[in-house]
Amino acid sequence: MSAAAPSVSEVVNEVEKHVAELCVTVKAAARVLANTPKDQIDRALGFVAEELDQAREAIFAANRKDLEAGKAKGLSSAMLDRLAIKEKTLADMIDGVRQVISLPNPVGETLKEWTQPNGIAIRKVRTPLGVIGIIYESRPNVTIDAAVLCLKTGNGVVLRGGSEAFHSNHALATALRKGLERGGIPADAVRVIGTVDRHAIAALCRQDKTVDVLIPRGGHGLIEAVVKEARMPVIKHFHGVCYAYVHRDADLGMAEEIIVNAKVQRPSACNSIENLLVDRAVAATFIPRIVARLHKEKVEVRGDGETRQLGGSEVKEVTEADWTTEYLDLILSAAVVGDESEAIAHIERYGSHHSDVIITEDAKAAERFFQEIDSATVYWNASTRFTDGAQFGFGAEIGISTDKLHARGPMALEELTSYKYLITGNGQVRK
Repeated sequence: MSAAAPSVSEVVNEVEKHVAELCVTVKAAARVLANTPKDQIDRALGFVAEELDQAREAIFAANRKDLEAGKAKGLSSAMLDRLAIKEKTLADMIDGVRQVISLPNPVGETLKEWTQPNGIAIRKVRTPLGVIGIIYESRPNVTIDAAVLCLKTGNGVVLRGGSEAFHSNHALATALRKGLERGGIPADAVRVIGTVDRHAIAALCRQDKTVDVLIPRGGHGLIEAVVKEARMPVIKHFHGVCYAYVHRDADLGMAEEIIVNAKVQRPSACNSIENLLVDRAVAATFIPRIVARLHKEKVEVRGDGETRQLGGSEVKEVTEADWTTEYLDLILSAAVVGDESEAIAHIERYGSHHSDVIITEDAKAAERFFQEIDSATVYWNASTRFTDGAQFGFGAEIGISTDKLHARGPMALEELTSYKYLITGNGQVRK
């Protein structure tokens, strides 16, 4: 007789044990890493870049396995696009590692120092956060981007990627760990959770004795589940319902190019626009023009009554739910608004506070947009596709935070640090 299949409780217990033990090893390695000289960390990261290049065939083979499984499961084209590791994808990962190496390491930086009247000297100094748990879906490049940023700042990292990228993530992590070993850094400073069991996320959320902060990147359901379960602080990389607003004083040629780029260049990215607002003063001219261009780019446009009247029969009717939907696809919702006040109110009601742009030649209107739009990144006459750590000069990013506390916008090296106070006296006692 064959052995009985393990019960659900047995599986959960085994997953819990695996995650707990893994986090303990990362915590121990992180303590070593936090006291490792900066130049040694940079040298090890250089070896990571070399190992990624040398492991390219193994990485591509692992990714093909994930893509084939994803197609068999019926993953959407947007999900498959996020999952794919192409030659350029891997080259960008390697280049990102080298850019991070070239950046100043903020750990140990003195943020402020002063001396109290009693002679006590106080310094506020940047420190690593400790151990960072990152939960993400689809994009295997997060495995490298996130790990390298954490390592540069002396943090250990626990990675839990989506099941659809399991083989890709492990192939990347294997190369990464080899690079660390060559550089004399404990490979256990980076660990990928070795199971696709869904209970692993809940188990990770309970490791508050070893994990200092969680960063979830993915869909609304994933982030809500992590926020609900986590016993440690969570920095949310929430969904991107991004807006473009064409003001009455916009350069319409510029507006067309920005909108097409922000929607079409990579629709599966969280910084692509999902919603378009057009000032009524230019709607009759601009809407037919932009609808025709978007249709040429294979974009489905959904519009309110005025947009459908001006844009033609191919414009579908927009629903209330569309305004809060992150399509991650060639779909765009559009509406006509009376002025900037109505546009701002629309964005604040339906947007996700990620990335929004005003297109205008009116500096006063742009300044108002800057002041009143409460988003992590706010643009004037530029595509929202620039919301990216590399595009901001950060080398890479660990995510785009839509929170307000600790970190907001593209998270890079400085956002992966905390601080402590170092106090020096000469015998003072409090009376």
